[in-house]
Amino acid sequence: MKQCILEMTNRISITYCTQCRWLLRAAWMAQELLTTFEQELSELTLIPGTGGIFEVHANDALIWSRKEQGRFPDITELKQLVRDQIAPEKDLGHSDRKKES
Repeated sequence: MKQCILEMTNRISITYCTQCRWLLRAAWMAQELLTTFEQELSELTLIPGTGGIFEVHANDALIWSRKEQGRFPDITELKQLVRDQIAPEKDLGHSDRKKES
């Protein structure tokens, strides 16, 4: 078990705007990701920023930008993006279900 932990190198970072008071949102999303990807993540970092920033990186790849998307991610959407980047084979259970019309 210890060997697997040492080999994990998947990192997530969430940069959030302190001026906008988005710490609680970032912390909640971090908790959700840590819970969902407890076996796949070696690190999750919250990075304070300014200027309305809210970005999520997985292994240094930008997977979400509030500025580019014009909104915050839905947690299910964010979990899918993280999964696609760090553990494509992982089943997300109910988070993988498609929304019915």
